[in-house]
Amino acid sequence: MTDKVFWRDPYLRHLDTRVARVDGANVTLEETIFFALSGGQESDHGTIGGHPVHQAAKQGRDIIYSLDSGHGLKPQDPVRVEIDWDRRYRLMRLHFAAEIILELVYAAFPGIKKIGAHIAADKARIDFVFDENISAHFPALARDANAIIKADRTITSAFSDEANERRYWKIDDFEAVPCGGTHLKSTGEIGRVSLKRKNIGKGKERIEIRVA
Repeated sequence: MTDKVFWRDPYLRHLDTRVARVDGANVTLEETIFFALSGGQESDHGTIGGHPVHQAAKQGRDIIYSLDSGHGLKPQDPVRVEIDWDRRYRLMRLHFAAEIILELVYAAFPGIKKIGAHIAADKARIDFVFDENISAHFPALARDANAIIKADRTITSAFSDEANERRYWKIDDFEAVPCGGTHLKSTGEIGRVSLKRKNIGKGKERIEIRVA
């Protein structure tokens, strides 16, 4: 099992560790700070032992990293993992902005169904089944989200079930929310949130989220 150091300290930019297994271009590490696509949050960008990571994928409790085929790494080789910190931090900010918007939507529209989400480095999006133009509710959603951000609430992130790697986040405004992403220390780090609507089909609405 890959030790996921990014949960203990999502602010680490580099980590010295060892290769656990090698299968052609695919490498598994003993421990890692390099997040793999999960819960809609995109994978980190960066390098392992100086080799660019082309793909990071969860496989059970391991994370498999795809490098160039001629990387030359062997099990037990020492390597340095380095991530694109600017990109990671923007993903963290957009991730939590989306989490806040999602919880506010759930509170405003009990029973609403989320049908998709994605967090990239430029914006986040959440898709819903919704029969009206959701942008009519943006002033209230943005006001409430930015109030939470301005209040600079402490974000708690921890295991709810460590044996099964189930995690959650919590702030004073909401109940604990299951989530295995990388989280900020406080809501004040997010910056100001803005919202944009996109119609993605009959009875479906998309909220696009940006931070500044």
